[in-house]
Parts: sequence; C-alpha cells; structure tokens
Amino acid sequence: MTSPRLVAFDLDDTLAPSKSAIDPRIGDLLLQLAERVEVAIISGGQLQQFRTQVVERLPRTDAAILSHFHLMPTCGTQYYRLTPDGVDTVYAHSLTDDEKSRALAAVEEEARRLGLWESTTWGDILEDRGSQITFSALGQSAPLEAKTAWDPTGEKKNALRDAVAARIPDLEVRSGGSTSVDITHRGIDKAYGMRRLAEQTGVPLEDMLFVGDRLDEHGNDYPVLALGVECHAVEGWQDTAAFLEQLVPTLAAR
Repeated sequence: MTSPRLVAFDLDDTLAPSKSAIDPRIGDLLLQLAERVEVAIISGGQLQQFRTQVVERLPRTDAAILSHFHLMPTCGTQYYRLTPDGVDTVYAHSLTDDEKSRALAAVEEEARRLGLWESTTWGDILEDRGSQITFSALGQSAPLEAKTAWDPTGEKKNALRDAVAARIPDLEVRSGGSTSVDITHRGIDKAYGMRRLAEQTGVPLEDMLFVGDRLDEHGNDYPVLALGVECHAVEGWQDTAAFLEQLVPTLAAR
C-alpha cells in the first residue's frame, strides 16, 4: 500500500515495551503521521494504559492533530477520541455482572488446576476491564524480563485458554500479551475492532494499514491479517519507528 488513509497500531511491543511509555521518537512520529492520515491504536489493554503509555507522552497537544487519533482499548469493545478537553467516549460495551463473575471464577480455577497461579507477582493477576476480563500470570506490573521468560513458547497460555474456553463457551477466550489471557463477548478480537473502526470513521478496510508485532498465526494481531487488512510486521518499537521514518515522508500533509 502506497498511501493508506488510516494507520492502526498494536500497543505493547509495537509502539512501546510492554506496559511502558512510548519513546519521544515514537511520540513525534505519531504526531507527524496524524498530520497526514488517521491514526488508531488497538490493544487488549484498558484505557488507562493508553493514557499513561501514549496520550500523556505525546510531545505536543495541538487540538487539530489530536482529533485524528482513535483509541480502541480491549480490542475495540471500547472506542475513544482525543479532544482539547481530554478523552471522549464514543462507546463502551461492557460484560454483564454474571459474565464477569463466571469468567473470573473459570480463569482462576483453571490457572490453579494447571499450576499457573503464581505466588510471586507484580500487581493483580485478575483485572476487570469492563468489556474484558484479563488474566496476567505475573501481575499487571511485572517487569518485561520476567514476562518474556515465563512462557516463551506460548504453551502455558494456550493450555489455559483452552481450559477456560471449555468452561465458558458463551464467551470468547484468547491469548493476549506475553503472559495474559483475555475474556470478552464472543467474536471479539482485533478484527472486530478494525471493522468497528471502519464503521466509525468511514475509511474502508482496504485503505487501512495495520502495524503489529504478533501477526503470526497464534498471535493476537493475526485476526487483522486474516481479515485482509494490509499489515506490516515489526519486532519492537524501534522497528516501528524505523518503518514510520520511511512511511511518513511519502504521505501528503492535510
């Protein structure tokens, strides 16, 4: 694709290391990109991660540029826009109390049964993100080195995902980040988020470009590739920065 109208990004390990703030280089490139096309960030994370990792780290806050940012936490079950007054909610589709309680019980019980409920953690293992329940094996604030070492092959996450999915077949259970499993309504993944983004912005999928680090068949970015959206694979934020430094000059300013 030579001239996308919208560029969407995964967050962790694409724009920034997991749960970390973006580098100033990425912040500046995102603003340069938003001067030319619509910019979306779609992740399984919650809104507060988007705020602390990206929004609060953008090097300047020109309202006209910020209006071109689209934030889609929990794979697009929530959608927010940036305004001069802060973050504006477009929609947020939450799980019911019954769905949340069954999801929380299933993932904790299966994690304990499989020996995956760790005693040494950094923060909460289970998190209610409104439209998503997330299990993080080492806690929400675990250091990157520990997360990388916990399940390098994905075998642990996949075993837990399968066990939990059998318990709550009415909900979607999928591998999330390096140590996480996410539970949402059925049919919710990043492909869902991209379709909703097309509906909300009027930009067709064929005019979008997606950048992510987990486009492999078992990765949480793969549904976007399977949807037919043009994708670019990266291996960390430095890779993304290098790609944007090549892409941005080819796009015409608004």
